[in-house]
Amino acid sequence: MKMQKTENVKRQKKEGIKSFQEYVNYTQSVFLKTVGLDLLEDRRQGVNVWDLGTGKSYIDCFCSAGSFNVGRRNPRIVGALEKALDQWDMGEHLFPSAPKAALAEKLAAISPPGLKNVLFCGGGGEAIDSAIKLARGVTGRKKVISLVKAYHGHTGFALSAIGKAVYRDPFEPLMPGFSHEFPVNDLDAIAAAANEDTAAIILELVQGEGGIFVAEQGFIEGLRRLCDDKGIMLIFDEVQTGFGRTGKMFCCEHYSVYPDLIVLAKSLGGALYPISAVIYSGQIRAFMEENPDLIESTSGGSDLGCIVACETIDFLLENDIPKHAATVGDYIGEGLLNLAVKHKGLVKEVRRKGLMIGLEYKHDMMGPLMSYYLGTNGVLAIFSANNPKVMRFMPPIVITREEADKLLAAVDRSLASVRRSSRIIAGAVKLPLIGKILSVQEMQVFLILVAKTIAKIIPNKGVSQAI
Repeated sequence: MKMQKTENVKRQKKEGIKSFQEYVNYTQSVFLKTVGLDLLEDRRQGVNVWDLGTGKSYIDCFCSAGSFNVGRRNPRIVGALEKALDQWDMGEHLFPSAPKAALAEKLAAISPPGLKNVLFCGGGGEAIDSAIKLARGVTGRKKVISLVKAYHGHTGFALSAIGKAVYRDPFEPLMPGFSHEFPVNDLDAIAAAANEDTAAIILELVQGEGGIFVAEQGFIEGLRRLCDDKGIMLIFDEVQTGFGRTGKMFCCEHYSVYPDLIVLAKSLGGALYPISAVIYSGQIRAFMEENPDLIESTSGGSDLGCIVACETIDFLLENDIPKHAATVGDYIGEGLLNLAVKHKGLVKEVRRKGLMIGLEYKHDMMGPLMSYYLGTNGVLAIFSANNPKVMRFMPPIVITREEADKLLAAVDRSLASVRRSSRIIAGAVKLPLIGKILSVQEMQVFLILVAKTIAKIIPNKGVSQAI
């Protein structure tokens, strides 16, 4: 009976992945299998997700780019949604309701100084679109400045603000008036480009997709002064950094510098119900009062989403989860630095803010290889699409010290496995043609298949099981 059940589960997984390949995305499925992440998500709890076919558990360090701060299927958030289903549905987006009012009041109470007005949206890209519309509307200007490697979403205005051409090029022409050639922390370049037609400067305080690059204090202070002097709206995209991820409720609190608009999404929905918001200043409210029907969202601020978001915020505050994220972030960050020393020659740098951590390797090839080896060691971690040599570690911020130790041990084992092929890679990249080929992601994926074969032939001797 047990064997039959096991075979049924394996068949369910095979059929599920086949259907995904046929009706959703074949290439994505093949890539995930290549890097050892060909799982079909089954049970989820806390920091873990289980594969349906094997029953193997993984520590989720991707978290849908920071959507699961309170953990997978947090019992308290699940309970709030179950209770809400007895009375509420999405609600009518044109009319006020108790859940909408409650969440708006709660967001205004926890938001940075000067930001007390709320516009609800359905997802992060839509909220970025709305923030840019507000900035253009209130200033009457058209130009928007974003940064190199910026990632703001794939909808209209958001896609136009992305700082990597590979995302934009297939869809040109996009929205006019956007420039994104300025690196993070280059205040002089932005100041030279900003003029009387600049409506907004938009940025992530920690570039997530870009490879975990953290904005410097002086840069953020300078941007605030620049925007004040020239009447420009400063927009902080805190879709990934918000709700405790960096050790504060919002990342801008680290800087004590506050924007005119802040964009929130992902973890606002408690890993259960999509919802996003733009919180904005009183100056912008005057424009909204005069134009109440210009920016609307059918699913934004749904009653069910608002109830979940209220419970999520209460959970974060009552359990002081942002402080916990800061403490565990320090612990994991220090552990990764120790591993960088232990595995000298593999790791270039560790960058982080709280539990938003980037581990940069010496070569692009090591990102896909590490995804594979981490998967074999029970960790889901994805290298950055903007920077393949950077591995993002963004586990749920409720991760415990014990779970952090498991994560660090898995990184240790994975680095040891990568070392076996690192000498070949290091030598190959010095050859101009080979180095260029190894920078192509398709070739990297092919070589992972080779690495898998090598791993089966050459036993993994002497690999540390702990730090």
